[in-house]
Amino acid sequence: MAKMRAAVFVAPGRIVLDEKPIPDPGPNDALVRVTTTTICGTDVHILKGEYPVARGLTVGHEPVGVIEKLGSAVQGYREGQRVIAGAITPSGHSAACLCGCSSQDGAGTRHGFKAIGGWKFGNTIDGCQADYVLVPDAMANLSPIPDSLTDEQVLMCPDIMSTGFSGAERGGIRIGDTVVVFALGPIGLSAVAGAKLMGATTIIGVDTVPARLAAAKRLGADHAVDFKSVDPVEEVMRLTDGRGVDVAIEALGTQATFASALRCVRPGGTLSSLGVYSTDLTIPLGAFAAGLGDVSIVTTLCPGGKERMRRLMEVVASGRADLGALVTHRFPLDRIEEAYDLFAHQRDGVLKVAITP
Repeated sequence: MAKMRAAVFVAPGRIVLDEKPIPDPGPNDALVRVTTTTICGTDVHILKGEYPVARGLTVGHEPVGVIEKLGSAVQGYREGQRVIAGAITPSGHSAACLCGCSSQDGAGTRHGFKAIGGWKFGNTIDGCQADYVLVPDAMANLSPIPDSLTDEQVLMCPDIMSTGFSGAERGGIRIGDTVVVFALGPIGLSAVAGAKLMGATTIIGVDTVPARLAAAKRLGADHAVDFKSVDPVEEVMRLTDGRGVDVAIEALGTQATFASALRCVRPGGTLSSLGVYSTDLTIPLGAFAAGLGDVSIVTTLCPGGKERMRRLMEVVASGRADLGALVTHRFPLDRIEEAYDLFAHQRDGVLKVAITP
């Protein structure tokens, strides 16, 4: 049986490059030869053992590639076609999909986590940090890449861009809103871009890394707040004349950023949470107004499916949001362990790495 290289979760603290058989697609699947992928912060949670997956699983959930082989029932695609698939791969026919929440396709309880939903790559099935990836329900998930766009231009679409934009969408941002984004990693920066597209007229980004604060300004932030220089909550309240923000987006997944975001929200406002939390959260009584402040707390799992991917690629093609600049480092698949070490320790100003098999 033909073999391929794959980044495999071995144990907490160890993701290694190994060999696996090249999978054979079932009737509704497609085998995609991966041309570009990347490492996500969630993969680092897996590496650290903070999010449990099966040992021996291929990790990664952001594939860009070329169709190598189609399942017998797949129509409307051709072998050799450039495609992406979302990090979330809904079936299109589950109860969750038919209720309009396709991200939660297949949701249930596993390892104590609820609502893992349609996130299958690198979670419940082999992912895409490999030479090939098997895409389930191909007709619901494969989205052709326009010839005018490069791999790196669309690399953020499967997860980072979709998740960040969804934080803005789920927050219900309206024209004229004031928005704060806590943590300006790739998802937070995407949330900044999404907030601007949604019509926010004052956007405040909070971080401490100069390059990230500068990137936020380029993507549409009006104010960049260094939380090591000032108290971020006090600064947000100053910038809003004590009113607070209409929407606060939390994009890291820690108690501190969650609590700070909640403290910035005006009465009747919304906290839109994008972080992956590895410990229990506590809601501060005062910030929550003892439950009487009409504050909404909403969460998001990255929307997927081919229509979502098509829309995001339209945004890229239009030039309204350039997230390709988030790629700061590039590695071949053979050096993915080195890439993990760089990304997990956030060295050398890394934002996103492009992995090219």
